[in-house]
Amino acid sequence: MCRRPASPTDSDNASDDSTDTYIQIVTSGGRRIPVHANILASASTVLENIIDRPRKHRRSERTIPILGVPCDAVVVFVGFLYSGRCTDEDMEKYGIHLLALSHVYLIPKLKSQCTKALIQRLTIENVVDVLQLARLCDAPDLYLKCMKLVSKRFKSVEETEGWKFLQNHDPFFELEILQFIDETESRMKRSRRHRREQSLYFELSEAMDCLEHICTEGCISVGPNDMVPRKKKAPCNKFSTCQGLQLMIQHFANCKKRVNGGCVRCKRMWQLFKLHASICQLADSNCKVPLCRQFKIRDLKEMKNKKEKERWELLVKKVVVARATSALLLPKRKRMEEEAEGEPIAAACGEANHNHNNHIIRRLVC
Repeated sequence: MCRRPASPTDSDNASDDSTDTYIQIVTSGGRRIPVHANILASASTVLENIIDRPRKHRRSERTIPILGVPCDAVVVFVGFLYSGRCTDEDMEKYGIHLLALSHVYLIPKLKSQCTKALIQRLTIENVVDVLQLARLCDAPDLYLKCMKLVSKRFKSVEETEGWKFLQNHDPFFELEILQFIDETESRMKRSRRHRREQSLYFELSEAMDCLEHICTEGCISVGPNDMVPRKKKAPCNKFSTCQGLQLMIQHFANCKKRVNGGCVRCKRMWQLFKLHASICQLADSNCKVPLCRQFKIRDLKEMKNKKEKERWELLVKKVVVARATSALLLPKRKRMEEEAEGEPIAAACGEANHNHNNHIIRRLVC
């Protein structure tokens, strides 16, 4: 049985008592709610078409049945047609029913409010039911939010009665949800892999800057042969990478095995020289990085096969893009501040960073 709550049409505000201005809404509990026909027609084109059809028949037949939802939900729905508002309490109790009514009778404003309210009230227990409703009512924002929650908390959702009911009665929708979860996990894996790759390219870009800096200006322990060593040597603003490169250069200069002998560290240093030559835009006479001219002359002819050459060219392209991106992301003022803060950086990057620096360089070309 339905109680009789206050109805927007129960007031004495009607300007015309003629039965032509009223229509009866019949609920599942048998409740009849008198409403102004022009209010319904102006709020919904669907209701307008329903109202226009009975005019061919007797006036006593002018009723609109709204069944399948609680009587009080219909009262709230009618109240929204008059006022354009719903309270939080109404949304808490009848949000699901109001979403269905707003979809059936094409009331976008109510549908938007219901969608936002249901998103805020999503739980593990109700997410499957709300997901099914969002699918039926064409509510993409709510549908996506439910799917994300199911994907994130799938083990908990599996234990709910809603999921068990879905498995027994709608296996195709269950498959759709599982496919979404699988695609989400695949996207996350691709995203993590992409971030790792981008991190590597930025590290290689930084290594190229440090290599040019060491061979052109000199740093703590390594510098160009034609430059008089500075009396007071302060570390650069990329000291963590620069120190590791200096250690590798010192090893490369003194190692007797070299590349042909199978020294892994020398091979990595050789690859860094080669990468520099691939991205260097300076004339041969102006570039002070060792082996730059030799690698430019060889021009990748030593590549064993086409795939190897393509991989190398792709690596060079990625590093060039990373260098350009780094230059754009780092404002000029910040670069100047970092250069001025060379002394504090030296204090922070002491002997304790030795193993960390070697780790960075090992990652550069592996």
